[in-house]
Amino acid sequence: MTWRPVTGTAPEWFDKALAAPYVDQVVEVAGTPVHYLDWGNPGSPGLILVHGGAAHAHWWGFLGPFFSADWHVAAIDLSGHGDSGHRIEYSHETWSGEVMAVAEAAGFPGPPVVVGHSLGGMVTIMTASRYGDQLAGAVLVDSPVRRPAPESEEGQGGRAFREPGVYDDLEAALPHFRLIPEQPNDNPWIIDHVARWSLHDTERGWTWKFDPKLFHRTLVPLRDQLATVRCRVALLRGEYSVVVPPDTAEYMYDLLGRNAPVISIPEAHHHLILDQPLAFVSSVRTLLADWQHSIPRSRQK
Repeated sequence: MTWRPVTGTAPEWFDKALAAPYVDQVVEVAGTPVHYLDWGNPGSPGLILVHGGAAHAHWWGFLGPFFSADWHVAAIDLSGHGDSGHRIEYSHETWSGEVMAVAEAAGFPGPPVVVGHSLGGMVTIMTASRYGDQLAGAVLVDSPVRRPAPESEEGQGGRAFREPGVYDDLEAALPHFRLIPEQPNDNPWIIDHVARWSLHDTERGWTWKFDPKLFHRTLVPLRDQLATVRCRVALLRGEYSVVVPPDTAEYMYDLLGRNAPVISIPEAHHHLILDQPLAFVSSVRTLLADWQHSIPRSRQK
């Protein structure tokens, strides 16, 4: 798909990032094809990017290239999302297995770092709990423990995910894209990009790629999983996030034995990778640079 700016005012860094070469890859996991984007840098440490609920790998399409000079980057489409296959049922356990399957397929030279936003952060928690000894670290990006992810709440009680619309053509569908939860965003070229990759042409017409069954019985509290992660963890949140407000971040910090950095991105809301992308990149780059040479402290018991 060719990206076309909605306003014609996208900054140079954005166009340059989208022009960076990548490879579409597929690995089969428990009978279902799982697609991922690969900014390959063989021999470099692995970095896996995990999107939020009803999103897709191309939410990272303008961010992955910022890490590819030093990392071998893979952005996954969890099953039921993007260009991956659908399943009869979904779970955080299944999705965590998909993350590890991508890590193996990508051929990383050692344990990767996993970065997950919103629902993707919850999958990252599960992955760190189950496979933490095979990870170099986990970065949770505005992913709450204490209350469900906003996409999950919408999937349980709202109509946006349970009854996705069908439209005559792509241009008719694009105006119906919206963020859950809704928030201000001054980067319309980013919204246009993720919206276009969210849609596909079917026999019925243009509709959203995600499986409407995604959030049926997939919720788990994840409190115990966060408290028992077996690798380094960092928490990133939006300064104005309604999903991970300060008290939720403090609770998660306590679960982690008060031994994990908690970083608030200024002027950011829940979808901070969209509204403050360069601040996000700078924060994660700094964190990863530290993790590559520092020694983790033991957690408080």
